[in-house]
Amino acid sequence: MAHILSVQSSARRQGSHSRALSAELIEALGGSAANTVTVRDLAEPVPQLDERWLGANWTPADERDTAQARALALSDTLIAELEAADLVVIGVPVYNFAVPAALKAWVDQIARAGRTFRYTEEGPRGLLEGKKAYLVVTSGGVSVDSAVDFATPYMRHVLSFVGITDVEVIAADRLVRSAPESLEAARNAIGSVEPLAA
Repeated sequence: MAHILSVQSSARRQGSHSRALSAELIEALGGSAANTVTVRDLAEPVPQLDERWLGANWTPADERDTAQARALALSDTLIAELEAADLVVIGVPVYNFAVPAALKAWVDQIARAGRTFRYTEEGPRGLLEGKKAYLVVTSGGVSVDSAVDFATPYMRHVLSFVGITDVEVIAADRLVRSAPESLEAARNAIGSVEPLAA
């Protein structure tokens, strides 16, 4: 049984294409009957970084006081969810050419030196190796991987930075102009996904 982490960042709980396609993808991978699925719904806000968080993060773990440990508690939980996952499905609606603020806040919480990456003489090295990720990218007018898509390459880079280099994109883009065709292409891509081994 594999462990799937589903990270959903659409502000819409109902009528969201990224949420619907993510659910279809998870079902194609074997669903919750064959796998353990953890859902992190970013419609429940993840706080942005603040001065207390930064101070706690840069304090060595064995020197943190109770308040500093509390400041990093959610970050620790989010990182533990990633560490436990064999596969990550991230719903990425494109808002104003980039990722939603909620998803950026999640990235800031999980990109931590010493936990998900470390500095070496050769540069940063990701510590979450051996995992696969799917980006379910939806957009109203932006073509995925076009010159004005700042969401998809950003998420690929962030995942690679923390060690997740096996990243596959399932796109339903330009939905305002060609929703039926784009959604059909995304569902065809989902249909070609091999279920996770039991």
